[in-house]
Amino acid sequence: MTPQQRLATREFFGIKLGLDTIRALCAALGDPQRAFTPVIVAGTNGKGSVTAMVARGLRAANLRVGRYTSPHLIHLRERYAVADVDVSDTALDAALQAVFDAEDQLLADGALSGPATYFELTTAAAFVIFRDAAVQVAVVEVGLGGRHDATNVVEAPYAAITSIGFDHMTQLGNTLAAIASEKAGVVMPDAVVVSGVTEPEPAGVIARRCAEQGARLVVAMEDVVVDATEHDGDTTVRLQTPWRAYGPVTLALRGAHQVANALVAVRLLEVLEARGIGGGRDAITTALRDAHWPGRLERRLLSDGTTLVLDGAHNPAGAAALADWLARARLGEVTLVTACMRDKDVAGLLTPLLRHAAGIVATAVPFPRALPAADLGAQVKRLAPELPVTIAPDPAAALQVARHAGTPVLVAGSLFLVGAVRAILVEAAELSDPA
Repeated sequence: MTPQQRLATREFFGIKLGLDTIRALCAALGDPQRAFTPVIVAGTNGKGSVTAMVARGLRAANLRVGRYTSPHLIHLRERYAVADVDVSDTALDAALQAVFDAEDQLLADGALSGPATYFELTTAAAFVIFRDAAVQVAVVEVGLGGRHDATNVVEAPYAAITSIGFDHMTQLGNTLAAIASEKAGVVMPDAVVVSGVTEPEPAGVIARRCAEQGARLVVAMEDVVVDATEHDGDTTVRLQTPWRAYGPVTLALRGAHQVANALVAVRLLEVLEARGIGGGRDAITTALRDAHWPGRLERRLLSDGTTLVLDGAHNPAGAAALADWLARARLGEVTLVTACMRDKDVAGLLTPLLRHAAGIVATAVPFPRALPAADLGAQVKRLAPELPVTIAPDPAAALQVARHAGTPVLVAGSLFLVGAVRAILVEAAELSDPA
């Protein structure tokens, strides 16, 4: 069994919040998370986009940069990039083997109460990869929450909190204030924190956490002038921050919501520049223009002429942003291919999208938390009884049905679904890049 195959056996162990296991693993590995300068990015929506932009900007400033994100769409190695390149299977297997060896010894010694989770193992492997690759700066996306997320073992001196919304409420709480408190757990003593949060209640929670920790808070929108225009779904921005002016530059990542994410990324890159880490107008402009983040408002023209849009929206705020883009992109009505997890707010997620749909194809991904396709279809019929709903047993069948509908196809509702559809298209040679 290869290390990646062994890791796959942990995939369905579930979620375990807390830092005891990851701290023990890191200590046994020689604390690899201390071998580089960490930058951590938390938030409900936008954290992956900001991570991609910040990593690209630091790389453009000629730094050796690591990037850790989750989940992956097709291959596990997508979670790990060094100098803008996904790591090899050889490097990943070596790192995972080191982590498993450390875990085996800790379990034998009684230093762990039980096996590590999938995410704890992948996170420890990231730090080993970055240490062994002599990374200077690592941009680390939080998996879930912040305070008890395994990534928070880095104790980052630089952090961003992109947004606060309702998601993962079972683990994080049922109010924006409670969720903000968990996300703000990434704020370390004397850190510099960039916040894109605009709602007063969660913004106040973050401000108080920064004050308690003696951290400097940079409110992304404060003292900034933004001019954004959209054309056919692409957004061009001009920014004037207290530091300098940028643009006009067309954002690589689509959607009006990416303007706010771009601003968080710019302010964070400026903070790093002020501390002697990367920076420069050209590098920061490159971050906005060239960031690569597949499966997030990814627009493709397929071989049969079908326009395909892939988006990982999986909560109400993400769906609202996607719906806003659909209204502006002038695609007309779409056929929505969707799958959802059992623990999601299906009505909140799908209602904004159904307004743009000519029909829906409900399916399911092979994942324990997946909502069965028939159950999802029944919920859709209750939400929009006038729309035709097709039940498809798997993403391949769903995509085939949707491509015959004669409209653009929108795939949304779950990143697992986006990954499955991308894998189908890569296998069929309709997408040239697997990540």
